[in-house]
Amino acid sequence: TQPVPTRRTLRLNRQGLLLLLMESSSIADKLPLLKTNAGPSDGDKWKDRLKEEYKVLIEYIKLNKAQDNEWFKIESNKEGTKWKGKCWYIYNMVKYEFDMQFEIPATYPQSPIEIELPELEGKTSKMYRGGKICLDIHFAPLWQSKVPSFGVAHALALAVPFASP
Repeated sequence: TQPVPTRRTLRLNRQGLLLLLMESSSIADKLPLLKTNAGPSDGDKWKDRLKEEYKVLIEYIKLNKAQDNEWFKIESNKEGTKWKGKCWYIYNMVKYEFDMQFEIPATYPQSPIEIELPELEGKTSKMYRGGKICLDIHFAPLWQSKVPSFGVAHALALAVPFASP
């Protein structure tokens, strides 16, 4: 088996994460914004929000394919509250694949999702318990300024460190 990439490989240090956020913002800027301000406990409004989420995710996948930058596959449970899948990163012609998961918080979209890459837990200083990606310093303020316009696709584009080419 191949070794898990180091912090430098994933560029998860503070300066690298900021750089990746800036690189990723160009694709996030191309994503449609969501309009429905609803979370999982909002009944039919949540169903409307979930439809918007899927449409934006499909658009994000199309944009990634057009840039030859496919890097993830995800699916949700029937309620759209638990998501899981795989993401990958290619470095020196070696593909590193990781499980990816997240749950939609009860306070969504006011609170961003916490993306987890469990296999990377403890591998870098930017991974919290359970492999949660550190989002507080750079991502949370941006998310707060965009409520309810940002959704799952925006979080993936801006928060996952190897989402940009």
